[in-house]
Amino acid sequence: MRSQAPLLIKTILINTPEIELWPSALLLARSNADARILSRARRVLRRKRDGRFLAADLPEGLQGLVPRLMREPGIDAALDVLDAMTTRHLRGDRIAELPLDRLQDRLHQLGLDDGYGERTGLPLVAEPEWLGFAGFDRYRRPLWLVDPAARAWAHMHEGALRDDVVLEAISGYRSHDYQLGIFERKLARGQSVDEILTVNAAPGYSEHHSGRALDIGTPDEPPAEESFERTPAFAWLCDNAGAYGFVMSYPRGNPHGIVYEPWHWCFSQG
Repeated sequence: MRSQAPLLIKTILINTPEIELWPSALLLARSNADARILSRARRVLRRKRDGRFLAADLPEGLQGLVPRLMREPGIDAALDVLDAMTTRHLRGDRIAELPLDRLQDRLHQLGLDDGYGERTGLPLVAEPEWLGFAGFDRYRRPLWLVDPAARAWAHMHEGALRDDVVLEAISGYRSHDYQLGIFERKLARGQSVDEILTVNAAPGYSEHHSGRALDIGTPDEPPAEESFERTPAFAWLCDNAGAYGFVMSYPRGNPHGIVYEPWHWCFSQG
């Protein structure tokens, strides 16, 4: 029998290798049936690969939302976390990471080995076991970051506002599955892995997987464009972001061979 009070953690995303445990209030209903479930659920188990809702944690117990729920890959691990979840171990700056074994197996299936990391100088990036709600991004999607980065982003955003500068989050945490999905869709359209790598980082090698990286924009400026460097927001970041623990990861001429990304900043402390 699960205790009730510790489960009322409304601003934490719990991460397992194949399933995320979302606060129901931050999910968008896709149908009337979804809306009825979400209005009563404390948490929803969501498949990382495609975003499918798998089960809802209701006051009377778990309600499956797909056939053969108990055969769903990763369901046992997700239910174990749900049963054990308390506020006590979801606080503090030391955040455990998920294992990389599953990612490495899938990279090998794509024909990618350790040579990619050696060529670029980029390490494999593990996903955190949990992330904190850091507000909404430009598109009103929940923004997830590890807790220290979420606090730092809030303070930096407020600091910019005091100087009449508006910073917008374009995106934060992205799962390995999200990046793998990009590759799988492009492969299905006939592109080769080498072609995809010219515009997309290999799954597992993005700082966004860590929950510490942010793509930052400003109103009336297109997202993730080099023109961001000509805005007051970028000038403010160059002068002030370091005080909040953020650094620009990919300046011009960076050693990783990644194109110049003035919009991409990573929390480097802790």
